Amino acid sequence: MKRALAIFAKTPLPGKVKTRLSPSLSPQQAADLYRCMLLDTLERVAALDAEKILFHDGESAFFRETAPGVSLVAQAAGGLGTRLEHACDTLRSMGYGPCVVIGTDAPDLPVAYIEEAFKALEQGSDAVFGPAGDGGYYLVGLRGGYGSLFRDIPWSTEKVLEKSLVQAKSSGFSAPLLPPWHDLDCYEDLLRPDLMDPANGAIRTQAFIAGLDLALPTAAGAL
Repeated sequence: MKRALAIFAKTPLPGKVKTRLSPSLSPQQAADLYRCMLLDTLERVAALDAEKILFHDGESAFFRETAPGVSLVAQAAGGLGTRLEHACDTLRSMGYGPCVVIGTDAPDLPVAYIEEAFKALEQGSDAVFGPAGDGGYYLVGLRGGYGSLFRDIPWSTEKVLEKSLVQAKSSGFSAPLLPPWHDLDCYEDLLRPDLMDPANGAIRTQAFIAGLDLALPTAAGAL
């Protein structure tokens, strides 16, 4: 069956995205950075062997211009769990098989990890998670239904993945883990040395960060 890669994204408006980066970054800077992360993410996954569907939060006009040729679906209203369930239901109704969902918070995420997620699902896993360093996950994939996977999750806390694995078990799902990776959510994340590795392909994000007046030597040495 056809693979589907769902990308959750927001319109990059000041005060609406990357708010945890303020006050170190102004709301406009945070929005500009988010736009770079979105563009890097879209470019990275372009060659992946899967249909890309962008689930957007905000007006579709921006995304039609930014991601021409990519299918657009408005995110559902409600919390993240509700929006994930809606995305999965939508993809099933469109006839897709294995579905993987990512956001735009990891612009340097290796595409090989996404491919590994699809392979795990195609080899029989019910779900798959990509653990993030903050206790959440940068990726979730499903082979079929979602059971209670997105219910009663303490979103935006360090318990997201832990509770999700509990819900996977209660749903009778096998749920292997991918290698860990990092989201870019707070000021300290901007100082992560491997984020600026030229080999990772996040060229817009790197260029934007390089133009900021960050205390890189001191902060990086403290990691």
